[in-house]
Amino acid sequence: MANTTTPTMARSFLQVAATEEVAPPLRAVQIEGLAVLKIIKHCKELSPSLVTGQLLGLDVGSVLEVTNCFPFPIREEDEEIEAEGANYQLEMMRCLREVNVDNNTVGWYQSMLFGCFQTVELIETFMNYQENIKRCVCIIYDPSRANQGVLALKALKLSDSFMDLYRSNNFTGEKLREKNLSWVDIFEEIPIKVSNSALISAFMTELEDDTPVTQCDYDRLQLSTSPYLERNVEFLIECMDDLSVEQQKFQYYYRNLSRQQAQQQAWLQKRRSENMSRKAAGEEPLPEEDPSNPVFKPILEPSRLDSFLITNQIANYCNQINGVSGQSFSRLYLMKALHEN
Repeated sequence: MANTTTPTMARSFLQVAATEEVAPPLRAVQIEGLAVLKIIKHCKELSPSLVTGQLLGLDVGSVLEVTNCFPFPIREEDEEIEAEGANYQLEMMRCLREVNVDNNTVGWYQSMLFGCFQTVELIETFMNYQENIKRCVCIIYDPSRANQGVLALKALKLSDSFMDLYRSNNFTGEKLREKNLSWVDIFEEIPIKVSNSALISAFMTELEDDTPVTQCDYDRLQLSTSPYLERNVEFLIECMDDLSVEQQKFQYYYRNLSRQQAQQQAWLQKRRSENMSRKAAGEEPLPEEDPSNPVFKPILEPSRLDSFLITNQIANYCNQINGVSGQSFSRLYLMKALHEN
């Protein structure tokens, strides 16, 4: 009986070890309500300046739990930012560990202005975090949308296919077609679930009945959304100009490439006619390719990363304009019905 159970137990242990090596995909980010309030407070107090902070928590299966956070101080450009920033993080995590608070880094948060966050710096920060943390997220908060009654909180991560391509630093059209990667495949948005303890939930339930209507509730009925729409349209126009500049780079590249191909064909025809005459004279033909010739020097294709990020940003601005306009039309139709009655 023992001989039959031992191999079965050994196989089960091996199967468990094999399954633990492959981490399940990240499905959700569960963040404590206190951490959300800390992020909102930090971003709103220093708005419109962009701020960042550290996220602390646990990686449990397919859910990334964010239980705490702390802000990064704003430093001057002439100081040693990297060394002092690392020392500050280590000191904060040591202090949190002493008071039995989760001190495992699971990512970082940062503020954004009018939905502008898709930059090369964000991608580089992701890649730096990925060297030590396999699964990390960036929580982005937009304080400018708080006046619209929206909690603009997003959890983002880079897609695996994009990270592989970014490590190779090859964003040519051929490589993108090979990986089947488009501009929508750079970032992945992870659903956020805000959780509170039972004690906090009970406390909020008690406060709910006694809370009067605040001015914030009346602000939601404001019909004017011109400043927000104007800024979004202005940023959208700037992105369109940037995208036009990127397209001009590719047009210039393809013009040079077609000109080079025409020169190569002319040089090749000339070399072939010269070889025919040399062959008729009994001489050895010359090679049809000459790497030292400037005509055969390859022209570097410009990277498509910037155009992908700009296209992402344009789509984000369009979605924001569409959402705000839809809410404005709903309020206008509501007020029209009230006036008619």
